[in-house]
This record gives sequence, C-alpha cells and structure tokens, in this order.
Amino acid sequence: MKYMRKHRKITAIILIMLCAAFSLAGCGGKSDDGVKVVLTTGLDKDEVFRIETATCTLPEIMVYITNIQDQYENAYGEEIWDIDSGNTTLEDNVKDIALAQIAQIKTMNLMALKYEVELDDEEKSKAELAAKTYYDSLNETEISAMGITEETIKDLYCEYALARKVYEYIIKDVNPEISDDEARTITVQNILLKTYAVDGTGKKIEYTDKAKEDARNTAYEVRKKAEEGEDFDELIRHYNEGDKSTYSFGKGEMDPEFEKAAFNLATGEISKVVETEAGYNIIKCISTFDKEETDSNKIKIVEKRREEVFGQEYDNFVKTLTKRLNEELWDGISFIRDANVNTDSFFDVYNEYFRKN
Repeated sequence: MKYMRKHRKITAIILIMLCAAFSLAGCGGKSDDGVKVVLTTGLDKDEVFRIETATCTLPEIMVYITNIQDQYENAYGEEIWDIDSGNTTLEDNVKDIALAQIAQIKTMNLMALKYEVELDDEEKSKAELAAKTYYDSLNETEISAMGITEETIKDLYCEYALARKVYEYIIKDVNPEISDDEARTITVQNILLKTYAVDGTGKKIEYTDKAKEDARNTAYEVRKKAEEGEDFDELIRHYNEGDKSTYSFGKGEMDPEFEKAAFNLATGEISKVVETEAGYNIIKCISTFDKEETDSNKIKIVEKRREEVFGQEYDNFVKTLTKRLNEELWDGISFIRDANVNTDSFFDVYNEYFRKN
C-alpha cells in the first residue's frame, strides 16, 4: 500500500527513486550503507535526529507523520490501523516512512550546500505563501498537537523545494538519446494456464507435477485451437486464468521468456507455448509498434536514467555522513488521536505552489 497518491510527483521522486537515507544500526555500529550511526549522543530534547549539521525537530517530524496518518485515514478509514501487518504495526511503518522521507530531504539539503545550490527569491516567496496557506488551514488543536508555527512550515517547504532543486541540478545534463527500438512498446493478448494456486492468506502454492503436466497439456490444446483459426477472444474467455488478457509493455518490463517470445512476433502472429514463473502462456501480437506509447516510454526511460545517476551520487554522498538518532524521543512518538486533528494537505499545498514553475 502506498501512502502517497500517484500525482504527488516530488514525493514519489524522493521516496521511490532514491536509496534509503536513514537506515539505522545499533549504537556505535554501522548501517547497511556503511554510514556510522551514533544514537542519542549530543542531541537536544526535542531533536529527533541529526545528520551532520542538519537537524530534525519533533514538530517537523510530527507534520510528516500526522499528514501521512490522516491521508491513510481519509482514504481507508480509522480501522486501517487494526490491520495485522506482520512483525511491526502499521503505525510504526508509517512512522518509519516519515522518518525516511524527512531524513532524505535533510540529506539532500546538505548536498545543496556541497553544490552551492540555493533557492532564489521567487522560490522563497512561494514557500512563504504555501506555508501561510497550509498554516491558515489548520485549527488551534492541530497547531497545538503538532507543536508548530508558520515559520516551521515555511522552513519545511524551503527544504522540500531545495531537495527537488538539487535533484534537478545533478541530473540536468543527463539527456540520453533513446531509439525507437529501445523504447518500442508492443501490445499483445495472452492466455495463461497457471501452475500455482493461492491460499486464503495470499501465499503462492506451486502445483504438483501432475497438475503442472495437466496445465501444460491444456496449453498445447489451446495453442492448437488458435493455430487452427478458433477465435482468440473466445479462447481467452474460456481458458485464460490471468488477471487480464491484454498487455502493452516495453523491453525489460515483463518476464524475460514472455518478453522474448512477444517481441519476436509479427502483428497477428501467435506464439508457441511459453513457460514462465506464472505458468504456460499463448501470446498473440496485436501491435508490434505503438508510436504514442513508444514516445511516452522514451520519457520514462530518460527519467529512469536520471534517477540512476542521481541515486549513485546520493549513495556516495550518504556514505560520508554521520547520523544521530534520539532513540528515546523517537520511540516515544505516537500518532495524534484526536477527532479535531484531520490535516492531510501539507504535500498538496506544496504542489499547488511549486508546480507552477
């Protein structure tokens, strides 16, 4: 489950494309990325963490946690927190998401110092206006519960904007030429005969050898019927066990065996039986080239290359940093449980102002 809506582009950039910035280990130990971690030492009582000279205070983290909490509740209801999410509670997962996100932004602001990237007057003005808009939307209970001022929000928006700006600075020269063949998107229909079942908990259970053989034999029968001219749509309706039957995709997006077979088909051609991890497939090519989808895919490929370049630069930078977490304070932070606290627009307000660039 994702805590952000798809249209929140900058949030997706920060959370998905970047590597984790705040992986914690034991006192005096090492995190998975090799960064030295020191717990609690030298932090003020309301200071949640410090990364080099960058600090995060309790009011700042509460803005993130509370907005993410209310996004969940407004989308799924308060009962969402009763769902069993395994070894940790969903509330702890949300806390970790907020911690990771704000730590990444603080880290990217340190990168901005390294590259001498700064906000201009117009960007600072937008942050100030956005802060006023968001702060004015809050009631007294929300302000008090999060412990914030309008200045707190302005600083958070400035940091958010600077994080995006340093990302754009680092990837500004990454403009690879993507050929039609590399970005080519095709459309196929598929009939899948599964070789597994799913139990009541969603766990995948592989078929027995006999059941797999039966599925394989059925697949070859279906392939023969298609080859003899039976309507493929009718065969799909009768035999397909997949969640859907039509797929549009580019290279590197599907199971390798499925993709290899599909890209070697001409329009209207039907594949031999193709075995994948999901089962046995009979693929029919509907279109070998979709110009509109291919052009769209070129943009996605370029963005992925940029993310990779930034990710490498980010990883290398993170490895040089010392991080301190106020473990006692962090463990004591919990959701605000108050019917009068229902704010989830912090990220939306940011986008309202900064998408107008």
